[in-house]
Amino acid sequence: MAAKPQDVAAARFSPEQLSATALKAFFNICDAWGLNAEDERILLGAPPRSTFFKWKSNRIGNLAVDTLERISYIMGIYKALHILLPSAEAADTWVKKANTTPMFAGKSALDRMRAGRVMDLADVRRYLDAERGT
Repeated sequence: MAAKPQDVAAARFSPEQLSATALKAFFNICDAWGLNAEDERILLGAPPRSTFFKWKSNRIGNLAVDTLERISYIMGIYKALHILLPSAEAADTWVKKANTTPMFAGKSALDRMRAGRVMDLADVRRYLDAERGT
């Protein structure tokens, strides 16, 4: 039986390496979006403050599957925005802008993601993927 692509990728990195890479990407995206620590914590699934600040300062940890899934959605949202919008500035400010699309009801994508559920991240990602036509 041939290995699945995700199995091959996972075999290349230890859990610690994967977690460190994911955290680095996550915090870089949050910096680009201008998020505060509380927003970052919510997007990560509200880990304990001490754990969060350890992750933030060291960019290391051994992340749970739920946290990796959340970061994956954030990375997908970031990528989609940079494909869809004409400039990095437009892409990076979009998450905070009010949106009249029914799923946002006049609020921003960040407001939707602040609800704290993985599903909220997935919904924003699906919306952007639909806008991209993928």
